[in-house]
Amino acid sequence: MKKSQIAAQLYTVRNFTKTAEDLDASLKKIKEIGYEAVQVSGIGPIEPEAVREMCQRHGLTICATHVPFDWLLHDLESVMKVHQSWGCRYVGIGSMPAEFRTGLAGYQEMARTLSGIGAKLSEAGLKLIYHNHKFEFEKFEGKPGLEWLLDASDAAHVGFELDTYWVQAGGADPVKWVRKVEGRMKVVHLKDMAIVDDTQVFAEIGEGNMDWPAVIEACRETGVEWYVVEQDKCPGDPFESLAVSYRTLSSWAD
Repeated sequence: MKKSQIAAQLYTVRNFTKTAEDLDASLKKIKEIGYEAVQVSGIGPIEPEAVREMCQRHGLTICATHVPFDWLLHDLESVMKVHQSWGCRYVGIGSMPAEFRTGLAGYQEMARTLSGIGAKLSEAGLKLIYHNHKFEFEKFEGKPGLEWLLDASDAAHVGFELDTYWVQAGGADPVKWVRKVEGRMKVVHLKDMAIVDDTQVFAEIGEGNMDWPAVIEACRETGVEWYVVEQDKCPGDPFESLAVSYRTLSSWAD
């Protein structure tokens, strides 16, 4: 892991990216922290050209996105054009739509749908990646839903974007899962888990109980390209949370 591979997920600062002016100010702060890349997600209705211009001006690479599932289903050509214009290869799905969370048949249908979308994105030089939460660790016929999704989707066209917090919250081992998706994960979501008053809470990298040396080693050994910091909820200023995580991660960089 190099410092240039550490990215900030804009969802972390989503309350400060609703307008073009706010996004511009937020990108400036993120760059000043030390980040060289961002994942675009949770921003307001801002023209893609403006997003590209701001990121370029602040020296930030757009390494990945999370886009609405309906956009992928109904206007894939537009998705392709935007990502190509941003120089962003990884097209992310932030969560599984509720209609697919109906059991094993739903996961199998989701796998088929993702495979079809992913094949078209691959033709355009892009890569579809799926981001998990903890519900995917509910078991069907003895196997977690995420494993069904992994096995039933086309390995050539569907990648994964494991979220370390949600894997652990689902009762699974993040290190084992990083190795399980080897060859199919180039973007990883890093967030820590702490226990406060006997409750699991989001924490900055290094401030919780995640086994980070093992997680980072597994990511390195399996060829992860982008190490994306995301914190769904922050105890205070989300930019300070991003800074805490960046300082810790960058101290582990090669």
